[in-house]
Amino acid sequence: MGQPHGIGIVGLGVISAQYLETLGDHPAVRIAAAADLDPARARAVADRFPGCRAVTVDELLADPGVDTVLNLTIPAAHAEIALAALAAGRDVFGEKPLAATFADARGILDAADAAWVGCAPDTVLGTGVQTARAAVDGGLIGRPVAAVATWVSPGHEAWHSHPDFYYREGGGPLLDMGPYYLTTLFHLLGPVARVSGASSRPRDTRTIASGSRAGEVIPVEIDTHVTGVLEHVGGAVSTVTFSFDGAATDAAPIEVHGETGTLSVPDPNLFEGDVRVRRPGETEWSAVTERAGYQNAGRGIGILDRVATGSDRVDAGIALHILEVMTALQESARTGARLELTTRPERPAVVPFAPEHTWRSR
Repeated sequence: MGQPHGIGIVGLGVISAQYLETLGDHPAVRIAAAADLDPARARAVADRFPGCRAVTVDELLADPGVDTVLNLTIPAAHAEIALAALAAGRDVFGEKPLAATFADARGILDAADAAWVGCAPDTVLGTGVQTARAAVDGGLIGRPVAAVATWVSPGHEAWHSHPDFYYREGGGPLLDMGPYYLTTLFHLLGPVARVSGASSRPRDTRTIASGSRAGEVIPVEIDTHVTGVLEHVGGAVSTVTFSFDGAATDAAPIEVHGETGTLSVPDPNLFEGDVRVRRPGETEWSAVTERAGYQNAGRGIGILDRVATGSDRVDAGIALHILEVMTALQESARTGARLELTTRPERPAVVPFAPEHTWRSR
């Protein structure tokens, strides 16, 4: 066995804890370097993992022990860090979205050359989405003809002490939660050919409800309720809703309707969950028992999948397509036009069922 694959992490906010849980002690990789605007965060990671160094971003990119840069910065910095890593000859895996704009995301792929660029969400590699994918591919519901995806929340200001970003350009429910649902629809039904969108902004301000800024009123600069129709290349039509303007919903996160049945897909922001099926004439849902995907996986599984198999399951070409879907929905909502998309990545292979011990060390 060769040396473990070296990971350099840039950005050590809240989400980094989940990546470190998956990658930190895994024998196939090692945390080689950590960098953050707050040096104390980087030192804390370095103290936790033997051989890891707390460094600046420039030092991390120059470190010969770093094979892949894990880019966990805020969306506005995704392109800057990714381009710098590629210029330094490193592979890159980043949090979603790939970049703040479609043009910036396209620039990342143009700069990749022979390097690999991957992007979250890798939740789609868990048993929830992959079991559903295998069921669709296996003909469990016949030819898929339609899907419905729904995410509704009263808004992040109810619990987040610094929710400002979510209500500025580049934020909102579509760009925040859309990648999970739209990437899942891509894995289930393939790429999208064209979109139509509509959106609204019922309120121009929001009031922070928790933390030191509780009671502070912040402006709303983007639409907070987004709906759309996605026409997939294969012929299926998906209807999607992403909203900061509802109290809750009883709707399944995603349902896929086929000619001989309907599939209920679990929360795509999670790695696991029950996949259920119901056919015409039946009065109850039944569990899908033929499983696929990585069991008990966590964020970072996309990197491990790449290191172990060389797969393209979280390739940035998929993330570019999802970003184009989202930005086209926004443009369609503004103009009323039905828009053709320019990207059409191929679906990667389904993940065979893999037990927990293969991917998690603790």
